[in-house]
Amino acid sequence: MKVAVIGAGTIGQSWAKLFASHGHEVVLSDPREDLGEIVSDLVGEVPAGAGSNSAGSVRAAEGEDPLADAASGADFIQECGPERVDVKRELFAAAAQHASAQAVFASSSSAIPASETAAQLPDDVAARLLVGHPFNPPHIMPLVEVVPSPKTSDEAVQTAVEFYRGVGREPIVLKKEARGFVGNRLQNAVLREAVHLVQSGVVSVEDLDAAVRNSLGIRWAAVGPFEGLHLGGGKAGLRGLMEHIGPSFAEIDLPQPDMSMEGMAEIFEQAEAAYGMPPEESIAVRRDEIQNAILRARAAGR
Repeated sequence: MKVAVIGAGTIGQSWAKLFASHGHEVVLSDPREDLGEIVSDLVGEVPAGAGSNSAGSVRAAEGEDPLADAASGADFIQECGPERVDVKRELFAAAAQHASAQAVFASSSSAIPASETAAQLPDDVAARLLVGHPFNPPHIMPLVEVVPSPKTSDEAVQTAVEFYRGVGREPIVLKKEARGFVGNRLQNAVLREAVHLVQSGVVSVEDLDAAVRNSLGIRWAAVGPFEGLHLGGGKAGLRGLMEHIGPSFAEIDLPQPDMSMEGMAEIFEQAEAAYGMPPEESIAVRRDEIQNAILRARAAGR
């Protein structure tokens, strides 16, 4: 398939690498001046034939209208532009003029519902537009949240699910729109509690990270929250566990941390002291190595 990736930031580059490694022809579009250099680096990083009989390709969009070049005849368009609904509408409207009549338009947005992006687009485009939200980096992390709007057709949803499965991801389809979707809403809830615990003087940034790495992080790499608690309830499962600990859990306060830049100042300082500023590249490399090892272990255990 020809796949257009619109936006060559961290997410766009990762998508392009993933799609090309599974045999697709990828055209990357972005007005940034170093796009050619980025594509050259990506070409060197695409493994031969990972997930397909032969590796695909990555090239930079060309010509007076690079977006038109990328979208022309494309079967799937993955948008990775700025997190602004007006920009996304403009990008999809332009891409729709050149893409194939059956092309699916997927947004990598972290929180903007497809219904907002599609609000001013033609009905035939809105019917093929949805959110395809990855976790960073998408060439490693399996999850893709497929979030249709009320106008999105079932055919477009199915096409997106099959496409993402074809590149080795594990898509889930949300039953209805929710700002932030599922993964980021959960991440936001954990972040708010983490900020509250540090601001309250209960724990440091480093020790909170250590607590997650050595408990919930390990467990949730194997099972989700509900499954983990269901297993923890013994023969009575989740029902039994909540009968036992439910009342005490209900007494835990719901915090209202100060999430302003001023309120977060101490947390910023602790994170920068612990992990460097800017964050050390070696930390990200180690993170990805561990994540890949976890995925290999999960695959071996199936």
